[in-house]
Amino acid sequence: MKLGITLMLPGEDAIFVAEELQRRFGLPYWQFALTATDANRFSIRLARQITGRPKILVFNWCYHGTVDECFITLRADGTARARSGNIGPPVDPTVTTKVVEFNDLDAVEQALAPGDVACVLAEPVMTNVGIVHPEPGYHQALRELTRKSGTLLIIDETHTICAGPGGCTAEWKLDPDMLVFGKAIGSGIPGATYGCSEEVAQRISARIHLEDCDVGGIGGTLAGNALSLAAMRATLEHILTPESFAKMIPLAVRFNDGVSAEIAKHHLPWNVQRLGCRAEYTFRQNPPRNGAESAAASDFELEHFLHLYALNRGALLTPFHNMALMCPDTTAADIDHHTKIFSEALAELTNPP
Repeated sequence: MKLGITLMLPGEDAIFVAEELQRRFGLPYWQFALTATDANRFSIRLARQITGRPKILVFNWCYHGTVDECFITLRADGTARARSGNIGPPVDPTVTTKVVEFNDLDAVEQALAPGDVACVLAEPVMTNVGIVHPEPGYHQALRELTRKSGTLLIIDETHTICAGPGGCTAEWKLDPDMLVFGKAIGSGIPGATYGCSEEVAQRISARIHLEDCDVGGIGGTLAGNALSLAAMRATLEHILTPESFAKMIPLAVRFNDGVSAEIAKHHLPWNVQRLGCRAEYTFRQNPPRNGAESAAASDFELEHFLHLYALNRGALLTPFHNMALMCPDTTAADIDHHTKIFSEALAELTNPP
């Protein structure tokens, strides 16, 4: 910070961070933003620009920050509508967006068939409506369908970086055209990034003129500032490392096992799901297959009860849903403390005084 928070020019940290992202995720070119919302928004704009197509495709109950196009859900009859609580959308999202259920490849194929979808924006695992895992072979098939239809595939690793140092992209050898990573990359200092393949980079360069870059809707005055890049470099060098994940993931397994045992002990129709160093319990018997199943199991009052019950006893869960994230300083004692609190909460729920 003493050297300057923003310089309006790139510094050496940008080179280090871009090369490290290239190594981890396999994409050669990277641009910086301040939030994952911006990175997603910029990626969508670029996808529309280079494909000439108007629509995007997302998954029911997805979350990609506050991107207008993504606040869309499916009604029970399968028709799309603006998501409840969507404030002041510039247009009805059904104009800009197609939405299908996660893990439904037939629906993806039908949505892409008309050839009007610029990009599919997807998390490798749904995370903001509970943890919803892909079925075996799902991502390979999704990649094949997008290529067949000439649609770009944007993978949003903002939450799923919990899977490992290279997120699900590295763990599962995914092959996106573009990739977004925000939030955790700066350890609390605002910053995000989006990368693209060689082919996409060449298509972008062919369609965008340098003199128009300031009105292109991509980036902003503080995007890629010196402070953000210093935080990203420190995070990638010292926090989101293989050594940290080697400690954090077993702790998440311990959390998962403890919660699962208590659910069984108290005979509740709940389940707990884990992705890397992230875990969350939800109120349904079996793991959800898609966003609709997971959303239908939500219980706002019960979520708040469990969150406050833990908070009042010294355990702070993420204050939406009941999701736990391990960090390099988390200990086994922390996990066991939560399991004890969780057991006491279930005892009060099932045998109220």
